[in-house]
Amino acid sequence: MTKNISGIALIGVFIISSAFSMQNTSESIKRGKEVYELYCQSCHMEDGKGTPDLNPPLAKADYLKKPSNHLIEIMLKGQSGEIVVNGKKYDALMPAMEYLDDEQVADVINFIRNSWGNKTPGIVTAAMVKAQRKN
Repeated sequence: MTKNISGIALIGVFIISSAFSMQNTSESIKRGKEVYELYCQSCHMEDGKGTPDLNPPLAKADYLKKPSNHLIEIMLKGQSGEIVVNGKKYDALMPAMEYLDDEQVADVINFIRNSWGNKTPGIVTAAMVKAQRKN
């Protein structure tokens, strides 16, 4: 009997923590949209399709499947040089955005990775950004 109660309690904790995590992800994505609109949209456009032959798309972008730490690095330090996104070459400068706080960086990455047809598993946290910022 106590094993059944313990098992039920453990399942309950798992369900509650999963729901809490999903709520946190949803809130992060919502905040990330605001950050995107302020700092990213002018180059990558409202629909995430980028600027043809200049700024790469973020919508359905294979490039976003790279590890989280790579995307964090790009946000913090910017990017220059040629990259290939969805089979097309781009060679525009992306400025560093180290002025954004850890939560803003995490939120905008979560928004981009879950918008415009992107469905990248996992979540980027402010703690991950903070750790990457130290490198």
